[in-house]
Amino acid sequence: MKFYGLIFSLLMFAPAAQAATTVVAGGCFWCVEADFESVPGVSKAVSGFSGGSKSNPTYKDVTKGGTGHYEAVTITYNPNKVSYEKLLHLFLRSVDVTDRGGQFCDRGNSYRIAIFVKNDKERAIAEAAIKQAEADLGRKIVTPILNQGKFYAADRGHQNYYKGKSLVITRFGPKTKANAYKAYRKACGRDAKVKSLWGSAASFAH
Repeated sequence: MKFYGLIFSLLMFAPAAQAATTVVAGGCFWCVEADFESVPGVSKAVSGFSGGSKSNPTYKDVTKGGTGHYEAVTITYNPNKVSYEKLLHLFLRSVDVTDRGGQFCDRGNSYRIAIFVKNDKERAIAEAAIKQAEADLGRKIVTPILNQGKFYAADRGHQNYYKGKSLVITRFGPKTKANAYKAYRKACGRDAKVKSLWGSAASFAH
């Protein structure tokens, strides 16, 4: 009994795995957020902006252009449940890695793709992930690896858009945010393009 009591005590007071974060840009941040919040081991994904020069940019600032920011997502995950390597593997197979001018129907600098890294170790892992993805795809990948700078979370209205219940007016008519997101994603051709590029290896294509 003492032995089991000791084991129980060790388990109770063992340090929990520290959450880790990574930042990626994959076009529309609603889509990247929705995709990665479905991954076991990911606790949350936050839409925002990174890679630019303007402090505290708004959504209008970034989409208007000139700030240098990408629509990006901070992914918080448990490295004991999902590795950084796995997240990059999924990310590269969820976007059009051959397009440097935007993603799918969204064009312009704010919709470019990128992997943001914090240190040399992450850069080496990202370089290896891209090399492997190029070998798997058989084509040149243009996704850049950038030093991670300040990340600015987008306003509340842009968080968890894919499951929002409030009504918005869209070109498809009045819809809940969740249904507007689904209609946008289909019309933009995101999943169709990713499937045509990656086939059965596409990470999240519906």
